[in-house]
Amino acid sequence: MPESPGLGKRLKSARLALGLTLDEAADASGLSVPYLSRLENAQRQPSLPALLTLARVYATAVSVLLGESAAGDEPVVRAKQAEPFQAHGWTYWRAGSPRRGMQALRVRVPPGRARGPARVHPGEEWLYVTAGQLRLTLGDTVRMLAPGDVAHFDSAMPHVMESADEHTPVEFLMVHAAPAMVGLTACLPPATH
Repeated sequence: MPESPGLGKRLKSARLALGLTLDEAADASGLSVPYLSRLENAQRQPSLPALLTLARVYATAVSVLLGESAAGDEPVVRAKQAEPFQAHGWTYWRAGSPRRGMQALRVRVPPGRARGPARVHPGEEWLYVTAGQLRLTLGDTVRMLAPGDVAHFDSAMPHVMESADEHTPVEFLMVHAAPAMVGLTACLPPATH
């Protein structure tokens, strides 16, 4: 699966187009300067939440950052034209028109338990399971979802999405909508004191 060649250059161009320094972009996004620098120098691939955050901070669409050809106002995404991309072992396909107030994706999560912290970011998420079994942890509550099940939640709540089966991936449709004028933060676990 392609990992979006040129993503680092597009991230840097989008930042510079707004006249932002790395420090200013870090402040606006809640991501660290070293992390942003590694993204721009193609030394790391961003997670989907980080990519969503940067698209909003840079006033652009994820599809633009990924280098997808402009679809104009075309409301239809043809299956054969949806190029998959990977980040942190997950596979994503764009499932909606670019440059919209929400991001729609088809997602495949590999079998097994998730690694890393729960995700926390502004907005709402809507999930529709299409194949496999999804283990969705919201805060301290674990919910099991089967094909046809739907979840809709405030994404400021710590959440983890993973396959409930050790041998089978889970696939779902995901729509993420973030408030337009919110100071976005990285998708990190809540601070512990």
